[in-house]
Amino acid sequence: MANRRLAPASEQPESFAFSPENAEWAKTQIAKYPEGRQASAVISLLWKAQEQNGGWLPRAAIEAVAAELGMPNIRVLEVATFYTMFALEPVGRFWIQVCGTVPCDSCGARGLKEMLEARLGPPGHVSPDGNFSWLEVECLGACCNAPMVQINQDYYEDLTPESLGTLMDDLAAGRPVKVGSQTGRNASEPLGGPDTLTDPALFDGSRVGAWRKRFEETAKPDDSAAKSDEAASTDRRAADQPKPARPDAGRPVERSVSDAPAQRAADGKTPVKEQDQADAAETGRSTAKEGAPRQGDADVQAAPAKAISEGEQAGGDQGSQETPDRGTVPQQPEASGASEGEVAAEAEEARVAGALAALPKDATPEQKANAVGTRPPGLDGARAGKPDDLTRIKGVGPGNSQRLNALGIYHFDQIAAWTRDEITWVGTYLAFPGRIDRENWVGQAQSLSGTGN
Repeated sequence: MANRRLAPASEQPESFAFSPENAEWAKTQIAKYPEGRQASAVISLLWKAQEQNGGWLPRAAIEAVAAELGMPNIRVLEVATFYTMFALEPVGRFWIQVCGTVPCDSCGARGLKEMLEARLGPPGHVSPDGNFSWLEVECLGACCNAPMVQINQDYYEDLTPESLGTLMDDLAAGRPVKVGSQTGRNASEPLGGPDTLTDPALFDGSRVGAWRKRFEETAKPDDSAAKSDEAASTDRRAADQPKPARPDAGRPVERSVSDAPAQRAADGKTPVKEQDQADAAETGRSTAKEGAPRQGDADVQAAPAKAISEGEQAGGDQGSQETPDRGTVPQQPEASGASEGEVAAEAEEARVAGALAALPKDATPEQKANAVGTRPPGLDGARAGKPDDLTRIKGVGPGNSQRLNALGIYHFDQIAAWTRDEITWVGTYLAFPGRIDRENWVGQAQSLSGTGN
């Protein structure tokens, strides 16, 4: 889309400085931010610099803004090159920015771009008369009235290639033009006019909100006699129409909590009933404890603690485990589930990493491979001109297949015959040591070539 490069040096002015009025304006913008946050004014100052320079930002203006805000030039350049509202090359007297995102594109923006390119040439170039230049930009936020363009500071919406051409003719001739929708649409209403809230009763107060008028007309009087009459009337209605009793179902029932500890204490009783104390008392004893059982404790039959204290095995261990002597060395756990290929891959990676650490950083892939292994023999070409499809080996994609062919490796039986040093050489050359072992290229090649055991 947009070419975000600075204009050629031949078009760059030698210097830039804010005019006295703009310099004063810049100070007011900078003063809006706390000390140390002056860089927050960068967009405002770049916009003013572009406006002063005739609609585009030269390098000198970017550097002047950086100096004003105490920022590195590159930081200000990053902002200027990111936002398409900043023109980095000279623009025409009328700079046309065409929205090319999905809503506008769906509604005819491509036709606008084709018309502009036929009339003005490629984007970013100023017309010979100096009046126009154009650029495709991202969303300009007028999606309801797509397609649209921004010309200098104004939006022109609901365009067609013909209406845009007429608009450009009027601008070039100095004739007045209509800003906004070119089809008479009001704001962002639907095409053909509004189709909602068409009933005046919805907004003139005759229906919606009429309750307020009735409420005000029937407002209660303030005098005490009227209040007394109203209260009496309310009492009569309550007597004539008693409310139904509220059932207990589904509702909290308010009753005196006579058995609560606080209520019992207030009544002079013990806070906790004797039966509750008996239920909460410990009825068994732990045979792991020292000392005799307490009065009333029941024996805990078949408890693991009791069995262990009497020298027996716990229930889950009976007949299934022998207690080793204290001097016996515990049996070591078996190795993890890593395969032989994974173990070999880890060892390979560690060895290669140590060998490559001694090489210079600019060593070539072949130099690195030669430092750790031996290059496998290759062929000048595939046998009978028919190479095997090496991508059948899991882990060998089209890219690696081409690189193996460049090494003279065309057939499964060549890979099946690789030695340890040759595996290391190829893995290092392809920049993934250990992967050949991990994915078992050699074993796969032996199966594919029929050379395996």
